[in-house]
Amino acid sequence: GVTFKPETDDMRDAPSLVILPKLVAAGARVTVHDPQPHQARQSLPGAITFAATPLEAVTGADAVALLTEWNEYRSMAPERLRGAMRGRVVLDLRNAWDPAAMREAGLDYSGIGRP
Repeated sequence: GVTFKPETDDMRDAPSLVILPKLVAAGARVTVHDPQPHQARQSLPGAITFAATPLEAVTGADAVALLTEWNEYRSMAPERLRGAMRGRVVLDLRNAWDPAAMREAGLDYSGIGRP
């Protein structure tokens, strides 16, 4: 998700407004999903691809970063996430996922403020 918080389309002070343009400028191909993407599409660089589903957004990804903790992302099974990704790196900026479950699925999980 790219909005400021779940259950809203509010982009004010959203971390994605800082993080995603920097990734694009560094040459990364960025694909995102957000359940309420209208405002985000207007606020983010055109080089960012919007996926129709969370699974589509992570399919073939080298890395995944969780920026907004929508319930549909929290409930994604780690095994399903790992099966869709090409890489294994997961950065959880909201501490929404269980680190042990992510690691058991074979993912290189890092959460903000967690060992």
